[in-house]
Amino acid sequence: MSLPPPPSGRARRPTDVAFDAALDDAELGVARAALAQGRWQAARALLARTGDDWDRRGHRITVLALEPCSAAWAGEWLIAEPDSADAAALLALARVRRALRGKDQPARAREACHRAAALAPADPTPWLGLLMLERALGGQREVVRIFEEVRARYADHHHAHHLMVARLAERRAAAGPDPLHEVYDFAHWAAEQAPADSPLAVLPVVAHAERYRVLAAAGFEPANPAASAHWSGRLARQALGAAFDWWLEWEQDGHPRRLVDLNYLAHAKCCEGRGAEAAALFQRIGDHATPEPWSYPDRDPRAAFREACDRVLGVG
Repeated sequence: MSLPPPPSGRARRPTDVAFDAALDDAELGVARAALAQGRWQAARALLARTGDDWDRRGHRITVLALEPCSAAWAGEWLIAEPDSADAAALLALARVRRALRGKDQPARAREACHRAAALAPADPTPWLGLLMLERALGGQREVVRIFEEVRARYADHHHAHHLMVARLAERRAAAGPDPLHEVYDFAHWAAEQAPADSPLAVLPVVAHAERYRVLAAAGFEPANPAASAHWSGRLARQALGAAFDWWLEWEQDGHPRRLVDLNYLAHAKCCEGRGAEAAALFQRIGDHATPEPWSYPDRDPRAAFREACDRVLGVG
């Protein structure tokens, strides 16, 4: 397969690196701005339009929950509409975010997630909130149990799989590099069981980046990912090749979190030394960089993204 042409037909350096969690969802940006001003009706309309597109719903509620006052405004919305599953889910994820920042009790966040789940039994989003919480605070058995609750409602949930990969990558960090580590098995299993057009095809690449983060933090890999042999082994090459081929065939330019995958794939291609392939990905990413994995293990993500982009695009 040949590389796709850049959208503009020529190399273009991103004009700004904003790290906006909304990515390219303009409707979400409008609703978020309104919510920040206490106008929750825009979020209500947005989530009503989103329906049961579970990846998009999870993405939108997660981003809305990042607003500092989202818990307060979601609480007001829930007072006005006590049976609103959308309001309950937003309140639940907002409390999860607060708990993860140490500004709320984890027990309150868990209670809010369970209430939201009771209002909408088919919705994986409250369980996504619980997975976010337990990925940071819970034991492995509880993390796996909650992940299975998400999968029971939507087997190919993108965000949930990313959370599981990040958590699994942290197991047995002190043992050092291990090509048979369970995170690779999990990622390959998830990619293989998903439909052919599923973006979970990129999950093995995510697994390699997350494992690099852990190994570098433990001193087993250099702090500069491009100087690491982590990306040149047979397992890594196979994962990167398969994921890039999948992108060439499917691209999935309508998926709400596709830019997360593109950033992981561009980062990996830069580390692998495949500049032309990385350049094609940067053209699709444009200004929509994500902090992860450019921050790995403890780098300035904005500087790392710009340096990698300038190097492969040949612009300054």
